Amino acid sequence: MSGINLSDWALKRRSLVVYMMIIAVVAGALSYFRLGRNEDPAFIIKTMVVQAAWPGASVEETMKQVTERLERSLQETPHLDFLRSFTRAGISTVFVNLKGSASARDVADTWYHVRKSIGDMRHTLPAGVIGPGFNDEFGDTFGIIYGFTSDGFGQRELRDRVEDVRSKLLLVPDVSKIELLGEQDEVIFVEFSTKELAALGVDRTALIAALQSQNIVRPAGTLQTGSETISLRVSGSFQSEQDIANINFSAGGRMLRLSDIARVRRGYVDPPQPMFRVNGHPAIGLAIAMRDGGDILALGANIRKAMAEITAELPIGIEPNLVADQPVVVEHAIREFMVSLMQAIAIIMVVSFISLGVRPGLIIALAIPLTLAIVFPIMGLFSIDMQRISLGALIIALALMVDDAMTTIDATLTKLAQGAGKVEAAAFAYRTHAMAMLAGTLVTIAGFIPVGFAKSSAGEYTFSLFAVVTIALLVSWFVAVIFTPLMGAAILVPPKQGNSAKPGTVFLTYRRFLTFAMRAKWLTIAISVALLVASVFAMPLIPRQFFPSSDRPELLVDIRLPQNASIYASEAVAKRLDAALSADSDVARWSTYVGRGAIRFYLPLNVQLPNDFFTQSVVTAKDVAARERLHSKLEKLLAEEFPKAIAFVSPLELGPPVGWPVQYRVSGPDVERVREIALKVGQIVSSSPNTKQVNFDWMEPDRQVRVRVDQNEARLLGLSSQAIATVLNAVLTGLPITQVRDDIYLVNVVARATDEQRVSLDSLRNLPVTLPGGQTVPLSQFASFEYDQEFPLIWRRDRVPTLTVQAAVVGDNLPESVVTALSPAIDKFRRTLPPSYSVVVGGTVEESQKSQASVLAVVPMMLLVMFTVLMMHLQSFSRLFMVLSVAPFGLIGVVAALLLSGRPLGFVAILGVLALLGMISKNAVILIGQIDAERALGKTPQEAAVDASSSRFRPIMLTAVSTVLGMIPIAPTVFWGPMAVAIMGGLLIATVLTLVFLPTLYVVWFEEKGRVESSAPSASA
Repeated sequence: MSGINLSDWALKRRSLVVYMMIIAVVAGALSYFRLGRNEDPAFIIKTMVVQAAWPGASVEETMKQVTERLERSLQETPHLDFLRSFTRAGISTVFVNLKGSASARDVADTWYHVRKSIGDMRHTLPAGVIGPGFNDEFGDTFGIIYGFTSDGFGQRELRDRVEDVRSKLLLVPDVSKIELLGEQDEVIFVEFSTKELAALGVDRTALIAALQSQNIVRPAGTLQTGSETISLRVSGSFQSEQDIANINFSAGGRMLRLSDIARVRRGYVDPPQPMFRVNGHPAIGLAIAMRDGGDILALGANIRKAMAEITAELPIGIEPNLVADQPVVVEHAIREFMVSLMQAIAIIMVVSFISLGVRPGLIIALAIPLTLAIVFPIMGLFSIDMQRISLGALIIALALMVDDAMTTIDATLTKLAQGAGKVEAAAFAYRTHAMAMLAGTLVTIAGFIPVGFAKSSAGEYTFSLFAVVTIALLVSWFVAVIFTPLMGAAILVPPKQGNSAKPGTVFLTYRRFLTFAMRAKWLTIAISVALLVASVFAMPLIPRQFFPSSDRPELLVDIRLPQNASIYASEAVAKRLDAALSADSDVARWSTYVGRGAIRFYLPLNVQLPNDFFTQSVVTAKDVAARERLHSKLEKLLAEEFPKAIAFVSPLELGPPVGWPVQYRVSGPDVERVREIALKVGQIVSSSPNTKQVNFDWMEPDRQVRVRVDQNEARLLGLSSQAIATVLNAVLTGLPITQVRDDIYLVNVVARATDEQRVSLDSLRNLPVTLPGGQTVPLSQFASFEYDQEFPLIWRRDRVPTLTVQAAVVGDNLPESVVTALSPAIDKFRRTLPPSYSVVVGGTVEESQKSQASVLAVVPMMLLVMFTVLMMHLQSFSRLFMVLSVAPFGLIGVVAALLLSGRPLGFVAILGVLALLGMISKNAVILIGQIDAERALGKTPQEAAVDASSSRFRPIMLTAVSTVLGMIPIAPTVFWGPMAVAIMGGLLIATVLTLVFLPTLYVVWFEEKGRVESSAPSASA
């Protein structure tokens, strides 16, 4: 491009360029309204769930025979990061977690590999294993949730209505999936008294066989006549519970009706499936997911319209309640960011008008929307939505992309002041600064490379920051060299002769200070280096953070009872919490998930597994201030009113989900030894004044009753352990024996004993067991009963039992600071462990370290690109060294700004610090180029440095001030605040040093070099 003057080309084809500007504005306006809207950028949850069931097996049997076999096969999975398994009696669940470096295509291929490898080894699992099943849609987000409550309607009537609503909503554009929450499947119970059956001589097995044979669906053939085909249907299938109650069967030569010896009733699954409650009332929920690439705002409008029509048709008593409304959250967030964007544009325009004047300021003001108008279609081309990261990136890029336009206008004004014509002056900027601006732009983009290529979930989450900034900066360069000169030629006017402005006080003060700094050059360099060293030593004083909490008004309330607790106990806890929330004025609404965690209504949500002992409430406060008040009130309430529960109250997270902020994983081969070590780690963690609610993800064993069968006695009676287990299961839990086909539902028919015979251990002892000859004997005749203990569940990581010690932090303490303070004690304890046992930091700190490591891994590539671009432009090692020597000095401002503001150095702030290197280098490149140009006129290094720095003072300071002030709108935000503060402080200090330290270093280098070169001929003479 250096051979073609693009500015001159544009000036000679004005009509074409104006036409291109009009097209760009129209395309930008259309693209802005067509861009997808979302809350967070899409990132793949690289987790797959593999689950298998082995009914009747103990925890140990399930772990060794099912979990272990699955894990051995899954360890060969490509791109595997780690396996995490969860084993309960008869149920094995394995989480396959892939590395952050796995691409979207890799993930899809890997899930196919997992299915194939498990399919190949399925035959090695024990007989009776059900599955394995797979869930690779773990990351689906259900942003809109309705909860339907009823007054005067039964569960079945409510579910019929909700199913009908679901069918209608599936037709709404952009809806990809709708799931029901809290629905309870109907069951027809056939409850009998084992004693009465024994007294009547009724064989329970024969009774069940009679029910099954009558309800079976079998073809009865067809009749072919001369004109038609007639199908035959045999009656007898059950249509309702009354059909079952009326069935007759033969017993001991008599005909008996089932209702005479058993109670037949329709109910719901017992124990219940996970339940859903809305504002304290039982409900059935509809969770709606959007298709990939959809517009959440458009989806929200379409759903609201459809629901208004549906609600009008619902009977009085069935009420839809909006539980989660992501479109409103996104609309509010986009509105806030657009206000921030407008504020940033206004700030930059005001700075331009004040510093450059009305006409130059007008050109800058026109360049901003023109650049954005070109950026929007390109964002659409690369499927980049308007969301948290891309909107923040636009504001960050906005402050950077006016830099080139300001440089072009400043050069044009300088040339006009020298008496050049408008066209010559407009084309002059390209000849003198275009390549330096391009090099600086590429170096600035290179500073964002770690954001774009970090192979981690956090890097994937923030990728659009790199993409949008890159697009915006490249577009801004083309606007500065094609459109800005054209607008300059049309709008700028030459200054009147003899009316040139006198140098201002700021300019004269800077020139005097720079001259003094150059005279005291070694002192200037020493002070600058001392400040840099001091900032490095002060860095540990800055609090560390991974990602901040969200600024949404929701709170998550997790309540975990002892792990042998029933779902009825969880429901009782949920009702008590409902009562407390209903009386709190800070609560707007809430929803509760009993027996499971909340569905993923928010992409970074840490989704919990279904477990009877777990309850999670999503409480929406009236605003963020109310959320903070509610947070402290709920923590106090849960500690006082629910002492046996492990409760955790937290706002929604940003970035990849983590869970409890402080975590330590204890791993080792022996479960009991792991438990002992974990207790000691828990004591160390609880000794910190900054931790609270120390707990374990599994720990306490639960009771169980072992039925010890006298095998010799059982064999003499003609019984086996299998037959005895089947009888016990059928009597206590119930055995599905057939199904009633009711409309769109299949209703299981479950045979079991009456309630009083299922809850008493004494009745269990006297349970009559039918012998092969038809006689019955009590269970206690050949079996004894004893209590035992067993862990209800065991977590493993990479096939090793792993117990996680978890804790919350007190007040505003950050997890990184707490873990750092605990490190000496944990390290000391770790040295006392046997070789096969380990204690590893998890949670927020681990995820932060992995994410930062992924960023640092890309830093060498960033530096290589920077060095290459700078070397191609400067073509001098000495000048390259000088440019690079200035970049680290931004750390002085970063540390000072973060310490003074109290903001943490988080993942996003670190990305800002890396990007700052490119911003600083850009100014240094242009300044060195100006100094070289002044030296080419025959000036000494000092004269050239002073004159060049003086001429570049206004555009460099103007750009820096515009960037700093342009970030003010996002500085108060939770997510972008630390990054904005870091860039503002770093860029301000680095700009001052660029204008003072860099010219001084230049003079020192080239004066010393000049002395060496001049002394060389004298020595040879």
